[in-house]
Amino acid sequence: MSKAQIQPSSFKFLNTLKKNNDRDWFQANKESYLKELAVIENFADRLLAELNTHDLIETVSGKKSLYRIYRDTRFSTDKTPYKTHWSGSFKRATKYRRGGYYFHIEPGNSLIAGGFWGPATDDLKRIREDIAFDDAPLRKILSDPTFVQTFGELRGEQLKTAPKGYDAENSAIDLLRYKQFLLVRKFTDQEVLDDSFLQQASLTFSNMRPFFNYMSEVLTSDSDGLSL
Repeated sequence: MSKAQIQPSSFKFLNTLKKNNDRDWFQANKESYLKELAVIENFADRLLAELNTHDLIETVSGKKSLYRIYRDTRFSTDKTPYKTHWSGSFKRATKYRRGGYYFHIEPGNSLIAGGFWGPATDDLKRIREDIAFDDAPLRKILSDPTFVQTFGELRGEQLKTAPKGYDAENSAIDLLRYKQFLLVRKFTDQEVLDDSFLQQASLTFSNMRPFFNYMSEVLTSDSDGLSL
């Protein structure tokens, strides 16, 4: 058994928390939470080490990558105090490596994802300008067999109509409508609990690289290919 393997008890804790999502229960079961948190931290540490074999990551530890289990309920109608999943993200190092990595462990809804969740206005403008100029490089990446097998297709929120300044008849309008650029691979509970999940998660992140390399070039160089 891999020391970084997600355990059935990690899922069991989340399922029980979902049925007892209140502070009294959580405090009474704090030791169980900390025990399972240690498993997830170890997994995140090992995943970070794997990531650093094929990319350069700014995040310094698996523990630092994890999101808190406590929900911010100030502006939500859902007042349950705790998240019912484990999740974390890794930031790529230096301004020349764009895109981010994310993992989400939840019974029946586990996934490995990455990309651009909320691109800055200037970044979105540069991406659209490049796509409108020549959409072939991006389409080549999105149609690559490894990409299709891993992620299926590009995901993310899209405009219902053409973005301002672009013709609705543009041949790249299907790509120009994107407001987010996300790569997502879902995993079954059985796959997450398998001792190969760490390697599969790392491989999934690695398969994002052609897309990230394209986006990084678009966002860190001008129209003449010179570094910004």
